[in-house]
Formats: sequence, C-alpha cells, structure tokens
Amino acid sequence: MLRVARSITRNNHDAEDLVQETLLRAYRSIDRFDGRHPRAWLLTILRNAEINRHRRRRPELLRDPDDAQREPAAGGAPSAEATALEGAFDADVEAAFQQLSPEFRSVVELVDMAGLSYAEAAELLEIPQGTVMSRLHRARGRIREQLSTTRPHAGSAG
Repeated sequence: MLRVARSITRNNHDAEDLVQETLLRAYRSIDRFDGRHPRAWLLTILRNAEINRHRRRRPELLRDPDDAQREPAAGGAPSAEATALEGAFDADVEAAFQQLSPEFRSVVELVDMAGLSYAEAAELLEIPQGTVMSRLHRARGRIREQLSTTRPHAGSAG
C-alpha cells in the first residue's frame, strides 16, 4: 500500500499519512468486508481517501490571488500561469474521466489510479483480463479524444 500511496502522492510523508488513514478506515469498516480481494478493497479505500484529501484542499485554490502576488516567489517554483494551466488541465482530465461510462471508468480507477494489475482488476470486476485491457485502451483513447477537443492548442507549437 505504501508503494501505491507514494506513486499517488509523490511525497513520503503524505503517503505514510494516506496509508495510516486507509488502515483506520478499513478497521472501522471491516464488518462490511466480504473477505474477497483484500488488496483491491484496501487500494479502493486508499484511492477514495486520497480523493477526499484533495477535495478538502480545494478551498485553498480559491484564495485571493493578490495574496499570492505579495508572497515572494521561491526559486524554481512554477509560475502563477503554469499553476493555473495545470489546474485547468487537471479539471479537463477529471471532466473527461467523468464522461466515461461506468464500465470504462471502473477499469481506469482500478488499473491507472489504484495500481492493480490487469489480472487483479479482472478478478475484482469478474470479467476476462482481455476485457480489462480492451476497456482500458478504449477509455484512455476516449480521454485523449476529449482532451484534444477541449484543449486543441495543447501540445502544438504556435
């Protein structure tokens, strides 16, 4: 779990906090666990905990932009424009992800977000591994297509 948490948070301390929060949530809801697929169950809790952590942090994005201009820029820190564009890109990716049908969204969540293997995702979803691979390929293509229509200038020189 720590390895997956590190890949999601990109920070050792945040990853440790996320694993701890995941284990606490799992302990509190152990009575609802059916005993099947413990790794998938824990990683789903981990993913949901991380999503909730991001939701709680979003109000910081709405603070007064004049305050940010008053703070001295740290060397190597991204510019305000880069930060805004990154936030807009994240929102575009999230919107494209949400437009996927549930069968595609679940495969992306399990493989790309939770870090499960194709075999683990197939077992959890009770579908063949080839179907997982096919759905993942198609889902990624649909996300790319959606991003190219919402951000036609992204990646082009001009």
